[in-house]
Formats: sequence, C-alpha cells, structure tokens
Amino acid sequence: MAWTPATALSVSLLLLSGFAQSRGKIEEENPEFWRSQAQKSLQSVLDRKLNTNVSRNILFFLGDGMGVTTYTAARILRGQLQNQSGEETVMTMDTFPSVGLAKTYSVDFQIPDSAATATAFLCGVKTNLNTIGVSAAARNGICKTQKGNEVTSILKWAKDAGKSVGIVTTTRVQHATPAASYAHSASRKWYSDADVPESAKKDGCTDISSQLLNNTDIDVIMGGGRKYMTPRGTKDPEYPWDFLSRGRRKDGRDLTKEWQSMKAGKVARYVWNKADFDAVDPETTDYLMALFEPGDLRFEVDRDPKVDPSIVEMTEKAVRILRKNPKGFFLLVEGGRIDQAHHDGRAYMALHETIAFDDAIAKGLELTDEHETLTVVMADHSHPITFNGFPFRGQSILGKSPLWGTDFKPYTTLMYGNGPGYKLANGSRPDLRDVDTSTRCRFPFS
Repeated sequence: MAWTPATALSVSLLLLSGFAQSRGKIEEENPEFWRSQAQKSLQSVLDRKLNTNVSRNILFFLGDGMGVTTYTAARILRGQLQNQSGEETVMTMDTFPSVGLAKTYSVDFQIPDSAATATAFLCGVKTNLNTIGVSAAARNGICKTQKGNEVTSILKWAKDAGKSVGIVTTTRVQHATPAASYAHSASRKWYSDADVPESAKKDGCTDISSQLLNNTDIDVIMGGGRKYMTPRGTKDPEYPWDFLSRGRRKDGRDLTKEWQSMKAGKVARYVWNKADFDAVDPETTDYLMALFEPGDLRFEVDRDPKVDPSIVEMTEKAVRILRKNPKGFFLLVEGGRIDQAHHDGRAYMALHETIAFDDAIAKGLELTDEHETLTVVMADHSHPITFNGFPFRGQSILGKSPLWGTDFKPYTTLMYGNGPGYKLANGSRPDLRDVDTSTRCRFPFS
C-alpha cells in the first residue's frame, strides 16, 4: 500500500476513533445517562415560573468580540483549568433562561465595528462604521453631519427616569462601547481634544472625554483612559517616566479635577490605584471615577492583583454603589479586551478574558434580585476564530490537533481565519511538535 497523505489521514482517523472511545467515561456509554440529563433539562424548563415583574434594575454585560466560538472555547478552558475535560462545563452565561441571536451588520458594512454595534444595542439605532451615538445620516469623521443626528442611549433614559447609572470596562472609558452610552461623535477615535481635527473643532464638535463629563450625570465610571483626561505632558501617577502614558489634552484641562468640582456637596471619589479603590466605601459614596491605566487595562493574566482590581471587583463595587437608589439603576459592564486579544491573534488572552467576564456576570447575579433586575449578556460581534481537526475529548483547547496536515506537521486546534493561519520558514510551515501552544503566544506561531 502506498503511503500517501490521504492514507495517513485515514489511518489517523481510525486510531483516533479507538483512542477517543477508550477515554470516555463509563456512565456516558449508558443511553440512560443522556436520557436522564435530557429529562432534567426539560423539567427545569417546565418548572420555570414566568417573571412578569417590571424591572427596577438593568445589568447589561457586553463581551466585546465574544462570538460563539470564543464562548465555546472559553467554556472548555474553564473546565480544563479545574482539571476537568472541559466540554461539559457550565458557564454562568449557560444558566440564563432565554437565549437569542442578533444580526450585527452596520448600515454601511457587512462586518461592523464596536462603535456601530454599541450605538445599535445601547441606542436602538443601526448606524455607520466608526460613529458613536449618531444615526446613519452622520458620516465617519465629518463633524458637520453629526449635528442634528444625535441619538440617546438607555443609560441616559435610565438617568432621566431617576435611576443611578454606571459604566465598567476593561478598556479605556472613552472606547467605542462605553462611549456610545454617553457620547455623540462622528469618529470613535476622538478620545481627547488632541485627536479632534481643527476643522471639526471649528464646526463645534467636542472630544469624547469632555462629553463624559458634560452629557449625562454618570454615577460610576470605571476602566482606563487617564491620559485623555489631563493636559499634555502631565506625568502619569503610575508611570511617571513613560512619555506615552502622559496627558494628551491640548486645551490644558484636567478633567479629573473638573469632574470632582462638579460634584460639590456630594461624596465623589476619583481613584487610580487599587489601594484607594479598596478604601472607597460604597455605602457612603455617591460618585466614583476610577481610572486604573493611561489607556486600556491590563489583560487579566497580566494583571497584578495588588495594583489593579479585576472586572469582578469593579462590578461588585459599582453594583453596591448604584443599588442604594430606591428607583433602581442601569449598569453597563464591558469585557472589552476579549476583542483586543483576538485582534492580536492571542487566543490564550481572549479566552481568559472571557472567563473573567463570566465571573463578573456571576457576581452581578449574586448581588441583585432576579425578581427586580433584568440581566442581559451579549456580544457585539464575533471574530474569525475556528476549531479544527477533530481534537480528543478533554484535549487542551489551546493545544494541537491530533491530526496532522498533509505536510506531516501538526496544527493548532484553534485558528484565525483573517490571515494565512501559518507562517512560512524556508518555504514551509514551521514544525510545532516541540512548541507549547498553550501559552500567551500570538497566532500564527513563529
């Protein structure tokens, strides 16, 4: 028999089939095991009592870039981190009684960005790529088209109804998703006045950071983005010698100080480190602005728990402050760095960000009463990350497929479709047999 790539693939499949069967749990070989599980699932649905109450609070969790593949891979990784096979793991998100799908296209593109999607799910209006809090009549980067085409968000509606409101994000607070809750901008990139073209300024457009203070009275603001709030050249308190972390504003304004002065007569705290954050008493605090990085927050796996709080800790502090309002609250919590990790081809980071995001959801549910709180979890768009190659049950989701390519070299179970998926070295793919793919490396591997 000739040994061809097709022959090798057939033999591999036969061997893998037998090996996979040998790894199965004994109870899973019994049909009653699966029928019993199905009956329990059906009964839990039948026993569910419809909640017809009017919601007093809204917890809105947004996993930026967290598509179905990311969600599935993160579920498996969570289980594997607990020494389980992973596939049968139940995430907090899996326990919600209702599930739906959303079409994410923007008015001008099949594939949206986080600015267009945030405007859609926060303001209820589809719009154009790169624009925030405006209708599709506004054009990307053209200030004149912004005027008269502003649309308001659910955060403002909640505030106008007398509720307390807040935003928590792992990105900068001026980033696309949080910004759509309070800003109106023809460009998502106008973080500070230094980013706004002079022509746009003449036409009356203002930067997103200044709108954070002026548009809606937000009770809790947490994330990153310090450098967009302070005058150009201002040394960052955490990284004083890093020039890229210094203030960017050309107008000389210190928005953190302005924010504090605007809250005269109230207990308003501005903090930038975990020690001061931990010292904030939610029971006596009216307003909190916490900006923990000059730009976006660190990835969860890089975060120093002694220096920066987690998304779980931020969510808890926000809920405890906001829930004091007898009229209720609206809180937006964004797992924003899921998306950014995927953009860099860093599946390891993206999945760990998703797990941390799921932990924040669990904390939100723990701190609220489902009879008076509507909790929504969704993604704004997905990423071209895929599963490949018939991996064994329980095999590391960040590992390599047991099947090899026709070049007799292994490939990873997870792959990105917005690139070649591989690198060429001397005209061929590198051999990954001795490469630990379950690390913080970028895909494709070098």
